[in-house]
Parts: sequence; C-alpha cells; structure tokens
Amino acid sequence: MLSATRTSFLPFALPDIDETEMAEVRAVLESGWITTGPKTQQFEAAFAAAVGARHAIAVNSCTAAMHLALDAIGLRHDDEVITTTYTFAATAEVVRYFDARPVMVDVDPETLNMRPDLIAAAITKRTRAILPVHVAGLPSDMDAIHAIAREYDLPVIEDAAHAFPASYQQRMIGSLSTFTCFSFYATKTITTGEGGMICTDNDVLAERCRIMALHGISKDAWKRYTAEGSWYYEIIAPGYKYNLTDIASALGLAQLHKAETMRHRRSVIADRYNQAFAELAAVQLPADRKDCVHAWHLYMLRLHLDRLRIDRAQFIDELKRRNIGVSVHFIPLHVHPYYRETYGYRPDDFPVAYQEYQREISLPIYSKMSDEDVQDVIDAVIDIIEKYREE
Repeated sequence: MLSATRTSFLPFALPDIDETEMAEVRAVLESGWITTGPKTQQFEAAFAAAVGARHAIAVNSCTAAMHLALDAIGLRHDDEVITTTYTFAATAEVVRYFDARPVMVDVDPETLNMRPDLIAAAITKRTRAILPVHVAGLPSDMDAIHAIAREYDLPVIEDAAHAFPASYQQRMIGSLSTFTCFSFYATKTITTGEGGMICTDNDVLAERCRIMALHGISKDAWKRYTAEGSWYYEIIAPGYKYNLTDIASALGLAQLHKAETMRHRRSVIADRYNQAFAELAAVQLPADRKDCVHAWHLYMLRLHLDRLRIDRAQFIDELKRRNIGVSVHFIPLHVHPYYRETYGYRPDDFPVAYQEYQREISLPIYSKMSDEDVQDVIDAVIDIIEKYREE
C-alpha cells in the first residue's frame, strides 16, 4: 500500500458549476431562444465591462477568436506573426489557416512567457502582428511588447486563454492591446463548455469580427428571427460559423458573476502549494509578479531532475498511482511533427522552452477543490520526493 494515497481519483480539472448555472441555462431553454441571441448580447456586455474593453464578441472558442482577429488585421499568404513555441496548438495553427508563417521565439526561464528582447530580431518586412501568450494566467511583459509593437507599427493580439481574470500593472487583461482573445473551454477559469471571447476597443475591427463570426452576413443577422428583424440579409464576405449560443452564454454569465471568487480560491490553493513546496530542493515553484494579478489557471511545478532518482514520466506515474490527476504544459510547438517537418526545427532551436518542458508538471488547481484535496496533492508530491530524492 502506497503512503499518501487517496481512496478516489482527484481529476486534474473540474468546472465549478452549481444551481446558479443550472437556473441560467434553464431560463434560456424555457425562453425558446437557444442559439445566438439576447443572452449572448448580455454576456458580451457584461464581459466587456469586466475587462474594461469597448467591445466583446462572443465566439465558440479561443481558436475562433484568434482566427477572427488575424482576419480583421488582414493577414495574408506568406505574412508572418511572431509568437511563442511554448503554447497549445491553437496559437500557431490559426496563423497557418492563412498560409502565413508563425515565427516562434524562446521563453523566459522563470515565467515561460515569450521573451520581449527576442522579438525585434524576429521582425521582418513580412511581420504583421505579435501574438503573446499569458502562460498559466501570468501576464506577459506587456509594456516591453507594446514598445516593440509601436516601434514597428504592429498590432498585438493576446492569447489570453489562461488569463481571466488577470491584470497587468492594475490594468485588466482584455483592455491593453488591439485584440485580446479568451477561452471558456471546460477546464478554463470560467467555462461555457466550449467558447471564447474577442475584446477590442477598435470599432471597425470589432464590426469585422462580428460579421465574420456568422457567415459574413451583414450586421445583426441573428435579429432576422425576432419581431424587429427582417428576412433580408446580405453576405458581404465569406465568413465562418463561430457564433456562441445563448445556452452557452447563460452558463458564461453565471460563471462571470463568480469569476473573482473562483480566482481567489485558486490563489489560496497556489499559496498553500507554494508554502508546502518552498523548502523542497527537488522542485522549482511557479513564477509570479508583484505588479500583476495571476489568474492561476495552471500551477506549473518544475522538477530538478538531477536531485531525483526518477524522471518526469515516472514522477507523473507515481502521482497517478496515488490517485492524483496531473498534466504537462506544454510540449513546445517546434518539436511536434508538423512544425518540425514544415520548418525544419530541431529541439534545441528554442533551448529554454525545450529544457523547461522536459521537467514541468501541472498540479490540480481549481476552485472546486476542497482543503482535503489540496492536502492530498501536497502529501503525494512530498511523499514521492522523499522516496526518490538523491541522497
């Protein structure tokens, strides 16, 4: 029998859903209007107010949000977008949708966010945008990124899939750049099951995103089925099917109302982990910044493998044997077959990202975790380290 073992499996992530969400969704179902409509408009307005943006456009994923943002800036074949290799598939694949090139840069070894000092060297005459990622919910160095963007007259499109609610120097993520794109996937800090949001202060770009999110049909196409709508519509561009439903938006509204409470709970869990692991020589704690509010979507622990007699895969197996769910964030894009074969990347082309990925594990951190759940994770990590540390 293993020590520090739970009797039931602790999932890596669970949504925090209660009767509030049930009631919101039930009201939409009873209203008869279940696709994009008035509830989605309400969600958009509430989210825009929450982040301090002029516009918020609800879509069915963060991938769709980034795709629409790149379309709105006019990305074309053979253009380039500077981004990070240390991210999920969506960040770069949306660039490839245009047959454009994602130009990757390496990351800071502490924060795992893209290094601003590497951006300028990556800019060419084909560069059209900078696409930073706020890894784990810790904002990137936006002042430095914006300074470079201004110098080269480039828009900044933030991949903020992890970063709601987060802030940078007392400014909400969502209010800083040309575009900010959020995710409401099932594991995210607020969820609509599947979903996303585009935030911008630019009226023209916002209108383009709204039109392209629903087949390229002229403004307020959804209203054609309401009393004030008209059967007549015009297709002004070959758009996409990226709209968010009122069912999903109802779920989002309920989640939005308790977003700060959930963020605070994740912060408390992160603090407990930090206190418990601070003196362990075999691990490195996640980065934080005093001038930011961390969303704590992920708790990314890194192992000092030279101080352990097991590797990262074995450490994960040991956690699973103790009924603790765990994940890894992220396998850098440049080592995946598609990017390796398309652009000829080698693992050491981005040495920091590759090195840090090889020793990273993500522990459970979500607001539905009980104090006992948190202690079980702590006990399991400490137990494994004590069992396998180098003497």
